[in-house]
Amino acid sequence: MVQEKIWTAGLVVIGDEILSGRTQDKNIAQVGAWLNVQGIRLKEVRVVGDTEPAIVEAVNTLRQAYDYCFTTGGIGPTHDDITVDAIAAAFGVPVVIHSEARRLLEDYYATRGGLNEGRLAMARVPEGAELIENPISKAPGIRIGNVFIMAGIPSVTAGMLAGLTGTLEGGRPLVSVTVGAHAPESEVAELLREVERSAAGVAIGSYPFSKEGRFGSNFVVRSEDEALARRVASTLAERLGEAGYDAVDGGI
Repeated sequence: MVQEKIWTAGLVVIGDEILSGRTQDKNIAQVGAWLNVQGIRLKEVRVVGDTEPAIVEAVNTLRQAYDYCFTTGGIGPTHDDITVDAIAAAFGVPVVIHSEARRLLEDYYATRGGLNEGRLAMARVPEGAELIENPISKAPGIRIGNVFIMAGIPSVTAGMLAGLTGTLEGGRPLVSVTVGAHAPESEVAELLREVERSAAGVAIGSYPFSKEGRFGSNFVVRSEDEALARRVASTLAERLGEAGYDAVDGGI
């Protein structure tokens, strides 16, 4: 039996503001969720500051380790937006003005004060790169090789992801089914192991919580096979009930 290929991706989140805590990142969750729908597993995330060596090292490592590498942040018009230059350095190519990107920006800013030097900076790409459509502000994202360079603003990132939907090669998405119970992890750890071992191709994650003074956990059953995930979740609920814990479909 030939094992189906599992497509993978890494993500580099770029920005001093993320590391300082001034800005809370929202792109990890939305990129991860989008990738799963495309049948691609997000396997690793790195957060780096606005320094070229850090960006080059992270991008080169992840683009070689996984099928795809995504980056968010650092492609705006200001002096600290150095992602394009860093990724060009990672590929060993110069930075050029992309003619189509320039045209898009000229059209967009025609009634917004025109295309100045700062705005033109958003047409800079590593030589040989392709554009990723940006329906929000027209400043495009960039693809070079297996690297996808996107904006840091979550709404703009979402627009770029929408444009990429269905264009990447991937496998089957993971399906998640959640079962919750007021069961401390330590009391059901062996039960979880037994249920997971009983079904190949299934993983069970445990996520503890404390709500209104009560401890419990949500257990997430994941598989590429939806029917299998639901069967295992049902078995887990039954086993929790036998252990004295009321299981809640969908989690608590």
